Amino acid sequence: MSTSEQNPETSSETTASGTVAVEEVVDLVASLIRFDTTNTGDPATTVGERECAEWVARQLEEVGYETEYVESGAPGRGNVFARLPGADRSRGALLVHGHLDVVPAEPADWSVHPFSGAVEDGYLWGRGAVDMKDMVGMALALARQFRSQGTVPPRDLVFAFLADEEAGGKWGSHWLVEHRPDLFEGVSEAVGEVGGFSLTVARPDGEERRLYLVETAEKGLAWMRLTAKARAGHGSFLHDDNAVTYLAEAVAALGTHQFPLVMTESVTEFLAAVSAETGLEFDPGSPDIDGTLAKLGSIARIVGATLRDTANPTMLDAGYKANVIPQTATATVDCRVLPGRKEAFEKEVDELIGPHVERSWIADLEPYETTFDGHLVDAMNDAILAFDENGRTVPYMLSGGTDAKAFAKLGIRCFGFAPLKLPPELDFAALFHGVDERVPVDALVFGTKVFEHFLLHS
Repeated sequence: MSTSEQNPETSSETTASGTVAVEEVVDLVASLIRFDTTNTGDPATTVGERECAEWVARQLEEVGYETEYVESGAPGRGNVFARLPGADRSRGALLVHGHLDVVPAEPADWSVHPFSGAVEDGYLWGRGAVDMKDMVGMALALARQFRSQGTVPPRDLVFAFLADEEAGGKWGSHWLVEHRPDLFEGVSEAVGEVGGFSLTVARPDGEERRLYLVETAEKGLAWMRLTAKARAGHGSFLHDDNAVTYLAEAVAALGTHQFPLVMTESVTEFLAAVSAETGLEFDPGSPDIDGTLAKLGSIARIVGATLRDTANPTMLDAGYKANVIPQTATATVDCRVLPGRKEAFEKEVDELIGPHVERSWIADLEPYETTFDGHLVDAMNDAILAFDENGRTVPYMLSGGTDAKAFAKLGIRCFGFAPLKLPPELDFAALFHGVDERVPVDALVFGTKVFEHFLLHS
C-alpha cells in the first residue's frame, strides 16, 4: 500500500503545490468545451451529450476505473458513473456531480467561437466554461489523479457526469433517480455547481475580504403556461372578449408585479456574514434594501432574486392571421419560488391573472434548503483557508436550480461547491448563459487545488 493509500492527509500535503490534476485541468476543460453539447430543450434536436459522455468514460477507464454508461430515458442522453472506494466504507458516500450539457450559443455574438475552448488573455473561453464544464474538468482531473496514484479518500467518492440539466433534468438526473436509484447507493451527501466562487467585499478598515459562497439552498423552479380562450372573430369588429387582450393583461400584471420580501435562513445567514465583514446593514424593512444590495456588485442580481418569488414572462404565442381574432392565446412564465411559499405564490398569481386566464405547470421542481453546518461544511472552509488565508465560506441561496433537486428526493444532503478565486472586477453572474462565457485559468488551477484538499478531507 502506498503512502497516499495509508494517509490522505499526507497525500494532500505532498501534492498541493503541483499535482497531476492541476497540470491537466485546463486541457480537460478545453476538450470538454469543444464538444457541442447544446441542450435545446427538445430531445429531437439536442445532440452531443453521448459523444462527450463516452469521451469522459474513456478518460476514466484509461486510469483504471470501471465506468457505467447510462442513457437516461432517451437515445443519446449520456451519463457516466464511476466510484472510487474510500478508507471507511461504512460512511456515507460523497456524490460529486456535474452536467455535460450547455445552453445554446450564437457564434456571431461571441469574441471567440463558443465551442473553441480557446485560452486567451488569461481566460479559458467557451460555452460551459462556468456552467459547468469547469467543475466537470476539475472533478475529472482529480478522479484521474486519485485512481492513477492509488489514493484512497476518507470515504467512497461517486463521480457522476450527467445529461439534460439545462432543461430541468427530466432526461437526466430526475430520470436516473426514478429509474436507477442503485447508482446512488450509500450516498449521503453531494456537491455540485454554482457555489464556492469568491465575492470580494470591502471592509470598513479599507482591507478586502474574499467570501466564498457555498450554495445551501435554491429556489423552486416552476415553468407555468398561461392560456386565454375567447370567441374567434373578424379583426374589424368590436371585441370585448379577446384572448390576446386577456393574455396580454395577465402577462403584464405578472411581469411588473413585485412579490413580498421573505427572509429565508440561508439568505439571512448570508446577509449577516456580509454585514459583519462590510458594515453594511441589510434591513428587511428598509424600502432601499435593493439599493444596499447593489453595493455588492454583480452578485446583487442573484442575491436580490432570493429575497422574493419571481414570475418572468418568457414566451408568447397567439394568432395566425392579421385580421383574425384568435380563439386561444398562450404564454410561458418562468417562476422561481422560495421554500415554503408555493401555496401563497399560487394564490397571488391567480389574483393577478384574473378569471379569463388559466394556468398550468409545465415543470414544477421543489425548492431545496439545508443548514450550513457539519463536517462537510468544515472541510470546505478548511480547504479554502489552505489556499486563501483571506477567505471565508458563507452560505447563500441560488436563484436558479441544479440537479440537487433530483438528488434531494433520495435524502441526499446537497451543496454547491465548485471553488474559484475570481478577480474582483469580473462580472461572474453575467457569464452564466451569457455571451463570451469564460473562466480565469488561475481560478481553475486554484479551484483544483482546493477541491483536491476538500475531497481528501471530506
